Amino acid sequence: MDEDSRHRYFIASAYISRGEILHVHHKVYLPTYGLFDEGRFFSAGNSIRAFDTRFGRIGMLICEDFWHASPAYLLWQDGADLLLLTSASPGHGLNRGSKLESSTWVERLNMTYASLFTIFVAHANRTGFEDGLNFSGGSTIYDPNGQLILQAPYFEESLTMGEIDLNQLRRTRARLPLLRDERTELVIAELERIVNGRH
Repeated sequence: MDEDSRHRYFIASAYISRGEILHVHHKVYLPTYGLFDEGRFFSAGNSIRAFDTRFGRIGMLICEDFWHASPAYLLWQDGADLLLLTSASPGHGLNRGSKLESSTWVERLNMTYASLFTIFVAHANRTGFEDGLNFSGGSTIYDPNGQLILQAPYFEESLTMGEIDLNQLRRTRARLPLLRDERTELVIAELERIVNGRH
Protein backbone atom coordinates (compact mmCIF):
# COMPACT_ATOMS: atom_id res chain seq x y z
CA MET A 1 0.00 0.00 0.00
CA ASP A 2 1.18 3.53 -0.80
CA GLU A 3 -0.20 6.85 0.49
CA ASP A 4 0.14 10.09 -1.43
CA SER A 5 0.47 13.63 -0.05
CA ARG A 6 -3.33 14.05 -0.03
CA HIS A 7 -3.84 10.83 1.99
CA ARG A 8 -5.20 8.68 -0.80
CA TYR A 9 -4.27 5.02 -0.57
CA PHE A 10 -3.10 2.89 -3.49
CA ILE A 11 -2.40 -0.81 -3.89
CA ALA A 12 1.24 -0.63 -4.92
CA SER A 13 4.40 -2.51 -5.82
CA ALA A 14 7.88 -1.03 -5.56
CA TYR A 15 11.06 -2.00 -7.39
CA ILE A 16 14.01 -1.53 -5.05
CA SER A 17 17.62 -1.91 -6.19
CA ARG A 18 20.70 -1.42 -4.00
CA GLY A 19 18.64 0.33 -1.35
CA GLU A 20 17.00 2.77 -3.77
CA ILE A 21 13.37 2.83 -4.93
CA LEU A 22 13.55 2.94 -8.72
CA HIS A 23 9.84 2.71 -9.45
CA VAL A 24 6.44 2.45 -7.77
CA HIS A 25 3.43 1.10 -9.64
CA HIS A 26 -0.06 1.93 -8.39
CA LYS A 27 -2.64 -0.67 -9.36
CA VAL A 28 -4.76 0.71 -12.20
CA TYR A 29 -7.67 -1.72 -12.32
CA LEU A 30 -9.50 -2.21 -9.01
CA PRO A 31 -11.95 -5.13 -9.16
CA THR A 32 -15.43 -4.62 -7.71
CA TYR A 33 -17.01 -7.96 -8.60
CA GLY A 34 -17.47 -11.25 -6.78
CA LEU A 35 -15.80 -11.02 -3.40
CA PHE A 36 -13.66 -8.02 -4.43
CA ASP A 37 -14.39 -4.44 -3.40
CA GLU A 38 -11.04 -2.70 -3.86
CA GLY A 39 -12.57 0.39 -5.49
CA ARG A 40 -14.33 1.12 -2.22
CA PHE A 41 -11.12 1.41 -0.21
CA PHE A 42 -8.37 2.41 -2.64
CA SER A 43 -7.70 4.95 -5.36
CA ALA A 44 -6.86 3.70 -8.85
CA GLY A 45 -3.45 4.42 -10.30
CA ASN A 46 -3.36 6.63 -13.38
CA SER A 47 -0.13 5.71 -15.16
CA ILE A 48 1.53 2.67 -16.66
CA ARG A 49 5.27 3.17 -17.20
CA ALA A 50 8.30 1.01 -17.87
CA PHE A 51 11.55 1.90 -16.10
CA ASP A 52 15.27 1.24 -16.49
CA THR A 53 17.23 -1.15 -14.27
CA ARG A 54 20.70 -2.69 -14.46
CA PHE A 55 18.99 -5.73 -16.00
CA GLY A 56 17.20 -3.76 -18.72
CA ARG A 57 13.84 -2.07 -19.01
CA ILE A 58 11.06 -3.51 -16.83
CA GLY A 59 7.32 -3.06 -16.36
CA MET A 60 5.27 -3.98 -13.30
CA LEU A 61 1.58 -4.87 -12.98
CA ILE A 62 -0.58 -6.00 -10.07
CA CYS A 63 -3.21 -8.75 -10.29
CA GLU A 64 -6.29 -7.33 -12.10
CA ASP A 65 -4.00 -5.10 -14.19
CA PHE A 66 -2.81 -8.07 -16.21
CA TRP A 67 -6.34 -9.36 -16.89
CA HIS A 68 -6.66 -6.33 -19.19
CA ALA A 69 -4.68 -6.30 -22.45
CA SER A 70 -3.87 -2.59 -22.52
CA PRO A 71 -1.41 -2.38 -19.56
CA ALA A 72 0.86 -5.13 -20.92
CA TYR A 73 0.65 -3.62 -24.41
CA LEU A 74 1.54 -0.15 -23.11
CA LEU A 75 4.54 -1.49 -21.18
CA TRP A 76 5.71 -3.36 -24.29
CA GLN A 77 5.46 -0.16 -26.32
CA ASP A 78 7.28 1.74 -23.54
CA GLY A 79 10.28 -0.55 -23.95
CA ALA A 80 9.76 -3.22 -21.28
CA ASP A 81 11.52 -6.50 -22.05
CA LEU A 82 10.51 -8.05 -18.72
CA LEU A 83 7.09 -7.93 -17.06
CA LEU A 84 6.96 -8.43 -13.30
CA LEU A 85 3.48 -9.48 -12.21
CA THR A 86 2.30 -9.95 -8.64
CA SER A 87 -1.04 -11.35 -7.54
CA ALA A 88 -3.00 -12.44 -4.50
CA SER A 89 -6.20 -13.69 -6.03
CA PRO A 90 -8.13 -16.52 -4.40
CA GLY A 91 -7.99 -19.84 -6.24
CA HIS A 92 -11.10 -21.66 -7.43
CA GLY A 93 -12.25 -24.55 -9.58
CA LEU A 94 -10.58 -27.95 -9.77
CA ASN A 95 -8.69 -28.90 -12.88
CA ARG A 96 -6.87 -32.17 -13.50
CA GLY A 97 -4.98 -33.42 -10.46
CA SER A 98 -4.39 -30.87 -7.73
CA LYS A 99 -4.15 -27.82 -10.00
CA LEU A 100 -6.84 -25.15 -9.71
CA GLU A 101 -8.68 -23.89 -12.76
CA SER A 102 -7.75 -20.32 -11.83
CA SER A 103 -4.04 -21.27 -11.95
CA THR A 104 -4.48 -22.58 -15.49
CA TRP A 105 -6.08 -19.30 -16.60
CA VAL A 106 -3.26 -17.20 -15.17
CA GLU A 107 -0.54 -19.40 -16.63
CA ARG A 108 -2.14 -19.25 -20.08
CA LEU A 109 -2.30 -15.47 -19.84
CA ASN A 110 1.36 -15.19 -18.80
CA MET A 111 2.44 -17.51 -21.62
CA THR A 112 0.35 -15.51 -24.09
CA TYR A 113 1.87 -12.17 -23.06
CA ALA A 114 5.39 -13.62 -23.25
CA SER A 115 4.95 -15.01 -26.76
CA LEU A 116 2.70 -12.23 -28.14
CA PHE A 117 5.01 -9.43 -26.98
CA THR A 118 8.27 -11.45 -27.23
CA ILE A 119 9.22 -10.55 -23.65
CA PHE A 120 10.01 -12.30 -20.37
CA VAL A 121 7.10 -12.61 -17.94
CA ALA A 122 7.80 -13.31 -14.27
CA HIS A 123 4.71 -13.83 -12.11
CA ALA A 124 4.81 -14.11 -8.31
CA ASN A 125 1.58 -15.49 -6.86
CA ARG A 126 0.63 -15.59 -3.19
CA THR A 127 0.15 -18.91 -1.44
CA GLY A 128 -1.58 -19.97 1.78
CA PHE A 129 -4.96 -19.48 3.44
CA GLU A 130 -6.60 -16.38 4.92
CA ASP A 131 -10.22 -15.87 6.05
CA GLY A 132 -11.22 -19.14 4.39
CA LEU A 133 -9.67 -18.20 1.04
CA ASN A 134 -7.05 -20.33 -0.70
CA PHE A 135 -4.14 -18.71 -2.54
CA SER A 136 -2.52 -21.32 -4.75
CA GLY A 137 1.07 -20.17 -5.37
CA GLY A 138 2.62 -21.74 -8.49
CA SER A 139 4.67 -18.68 -9.54
CA THR A 140 6.16 -18.85 -13.04
CA ILE A 141 8.69 -17.35 -15.45
CA TYR A 142 8.12 -17.55 -19.23
CA ASP A 143 10.63 -16.65 -21.94
CA PRO A 144 9.93 -14.60 -25.12
CA ASN A 145 9.00 -17.79 -26.97
CA GLY A 146 6.27 -18.49 -24.43
CA GLN A 147 8.28 -21.39 -22.99
CA LEU A 148 8.09 -22.08 -19.26
CA ILE A 149 11.46 -21.47 -17.57
CA LEU A 150 10.42 -21.96 -13.97
CA GLN A 151 7.42 -23.15 -11.96
CA ALA A 152 7.14 -22.82 -8.18
CA PRO A 153 5.14 -25.45 -6.29
CA TYR A 154 1.43 -25.06 -5.71
CA PHE A 155 -0.04 -24.66 -2.21
CA GLU A 156 3.28 -24.25 -0.37
CA GLU A 157 5.70 -21.47 0.38
CA SER A 158 8.97 -21.58 -1.51
CA LEU A 159 11.89 -19.48 -2.62
CA THR A 160 12.21 -20.50 -6.26
CA MET A 161 14.97 -18.97 -8.34
CA GLY A 162 15.72 -19.19 -12.05
CA GLU A 163 17.95 -17.56 -14.64
CA ILE A 164 16.90 -15.70 -17.75
CA ASP A 165 19.08 -15.15 -20.79
CA LEU A 166 18.50 -11.61 -22.10
CA ASN A 167 20.08 -12.64 -25.41
CA GLN A 168 16.90 -14.65 -25.98
CA LEU A 169 15.15 -11.36 -26.76
CA ARG A 170 17.37 -10.81 -29.80
CA ARG A 171 17.07 -14.38 -31.02
CA THR A 172 13.28 -14.44 -30.70
CA ARG A 173 12.72 -11.02 -32.26
CA ALA A 174 14.99 -11.83 -35.21
CA ARG A 175 12.82 -14.88 -35.90
CA LEU A 176 9.50 -13.20 -35.03
CA PRO A 177 9.71 -9.39 -35.52
CA LEU A 178 6.34 -8.51 -33.97
CA LEU A 179 7.78 -5.50 -32.13
CA ARG A 180 9.41 -4.16 -35.29
CA ASP A 181 6.21 -4.48 -37.29
CA GLU A 182 3.74 -3.19 -34.69
CA ARG A 183 1.83 -0.17 -36.03
CA THR A 184 1.31 1.91 -32.88
CA GLU A 185 0.17 4.96 -34.86
CA LEU A 186 -2.67 2.86 -36.32
CA VAL A 187 -3.71 1.76 -32.82
CA ILE A 188 -3.75 5.39 -31.63
CA ALA A 189 -5.79 6.55 -34.63
CA GLU A 190 -8.36 3.77 -34.27
CA LEU A 191 -8.69 4.27 -30.50
CA GLU A 192 -9.30 8.00 -31.06
CA ARG A 193 -11.99 7.10 -33.61
CA ILE A 194 -13.65 4.66 -31.21
CA VAL A 195 -13.50 7.02 -28.21
CA ASN A 196 -15.01 9.82 -30.31
CA GLY A 197 -17.88 7.56 -31.41
CA ARG A 198 -17.03 7.56 -35.12
CA HIS A 199 -17.93 4.42 -37.11
